[in-house]
Amino acid sequence: MKKVLEKPDSFYDEFVRKPGANPHSTHYCPGCGHGVVHKLIAETMDDFEIQDRTVFVSPVGCAVFGYYYFHCGNIQVPHGRAPAVATGIKRALPDSVVISYQGDGDLAAIGGNNILQAANRGENITVIFVNNAIYGMTGSQMAPTTLLGQKTTTTPEGRSAANEGYPLRVSELLATLEAPVYIERVAITDAKHVMKARKAIRKGIQNQMEGRGFSFVEILSSCPTGWKMTPSEAKEWLGGSMIDYFPLSVLKNKNGVHPDPDGARKQSNGHYVSRSEILKIVGAGSSADRRFAQPTVSSGFDNPRIKVSGFGGQGILLLGQLLAQGAMLSDYFATWLPSYGPEMRGGTANCHVIISNERIGSPLVTDTDVLMAMNLPSLDKFEKDVRTDGLILVNSSLIERRVARDDVCSVYVPATELADKLGEPKTANMVMLGAFVACSKLLSEESILASLQAKVKRTEFLELNRSAFNAGFESVCQ
Repeated sequence: MKKVLEKPDSFYDEFVRKPGANPHSTHYCPGCGHGVVHKLIAETMDDFEIQDRTVFVSPVGCAVFGYYYFHCGNIQVPHGRAPAVATGIKRALPDSVVISYQGDGDLAAIGGNNILQAANRGENITVIFVNNAIYGMTGSQMAPTTLLGQKTTTTPEGRSAANEGYPLRVSELLATLEAPVYIERVAITDAKHVMKARKAIRKGIQNQMEGRGFSFVEILSSCPTGWKMTPSEAKEWLGGSMIDYFPLSVLKNKNGVHPDPDGARKQSNGHYVSRSEILKIVGAGSSADRRFAQPTVSSGFDNPRIKVSGFGGQGILLLGQLLAQGAMLSDYFATWLPSYGPEMRGGTANCHVIISNERIGSPLVTDTDVLMAMNLPSLDKFEKDVRTDGLILVNSSLIERRVARDDVCSVYVPATELADKLGEPKTANMVMLGAFVACSKLLSEESILASLQAKVKRTEFLELNRSAFNAGFESVCQ
C-alpha cells in the first residue's frame, strides 16, 4: 500500500493571511521551528480525532496567528495570559481539548506567574512551550531564556550573569511543584529529535484526554532571524549550546488519574459547580439559559462584521457586549473584541463585533459591514472601511456632517438628543443599539433586553436603558 504524504486535516486547506501572500505557505521565517511544531500538533489532532473539540490558545508572539492554520477553535489572548484563559475554557467546557501554545518571551516573562499558578493547580490542560531563547517577533530582544553570552538587540555585548541574571530553566522550576503530571523537554533538530518531540506532544495531549492533569512540553527551537544566523548555523547552535544548557529529558511523569477527571471544580461545600451556577457567578443569571428565535425577515445584513466607535464614557464597549450576548442568546456565533486608548474615559474607544451563522475564525473586523459612529472622530476614521452597500449609523446629535460616501446606506440617529429627553445622556448607546436592531432585523428586541437585564442590576437603570433602546428602535421605524 502506498503512503500518501499530505497536509493534516486539522490544518486549513489555505492559509489566508493577507492579500498577495502565498496561501499555501506559513508566515514563519526559513529555519523557524514553529511550522514543524504546528505540523506535529495537527497530526496528533488528526490521529486522536479531536479536531472538532480542540481549542488552540495563542498569545502575543510569532504563533499569535495560529488561527490562520489550525482548523479548530482558536482564541487569541494578551501577552502571557494563555494559561489563565485555557483554565477558563477547560473548566467551562470539560470535554474540550485545550492547548496553550506559548513562546519563551511570553510564558517565562510576563506570563511567568500565570504558568506557575496553572501548573500548581494541576489544571487539566496541555501547554506547548516553544523555547528559542529570544523575543523573535518584537525585535529580537533578550528573553528570560537567553543564554549567557548570547547577543540580542538589548544585550549587544551578550547576556551576563552579573547584569541580567541567569537564563531560566522553566521545566525544572515547574517540576518542583506537586500537581503537574508530565513535564518533558525535547528539541527540533534532526529527524530523531523531531520524532521524540512528536511523542511528547502526543503524550501531553493524551494525558489531558484521559483526565490526568497538567502536562507541559518544552520544545527547543531555532530562530535564525533573531539569532542573526543562517538556518544551518542556527540548527547547529541549537544542537550544541542550547541543549547543553537546557538538557533534554523527562523531568516528571506521574502515573494515575487526575483527582478531578471531569475537569469540574468543587466549591468549599463539596458540591460541583454547575453550568447554571457558573452563569450566575458571572452575572448572566437565568436569562443566559433562554433562547430567542432569529427573525425570519432579512434586511441584507446577514452575518455582519460590526464596528462600534466613540469616546470613552459613551458605553461603547457595553453596546458591543449586549450585541454579542443577544446574538448568542439567538443561537448565532458571536465575538466581541474591545479596543480603547490609554485615557479611557474621554479618550477613544471602539469594539469589533461579529455575528454569524457560521464559525468565526478571527474576532478582528477589517472589512466592515456596519459602522456605528457615536462621535465625529469615529466617522472620520472608520467611514472608509465600510464595504460598498454597507450600513453606517450616525449619532447626528454630535456629528453635524453627512456621510461623504454615496455607496453605503446612511441612517442618522439623534442618539444623544433622544437620551437627553429621557433625562440621562449616558443612555445614547442604548438608543443607537435600538436603531441598529430596527435597521438590521438581525436580533429580536427580547434577546437584547434579556442581555441588558443580565448586565444591569438596578431596576431604575434597567428601565431607563429599556426606554432608551425603545426610543432608538422607534426612531428608525417611524
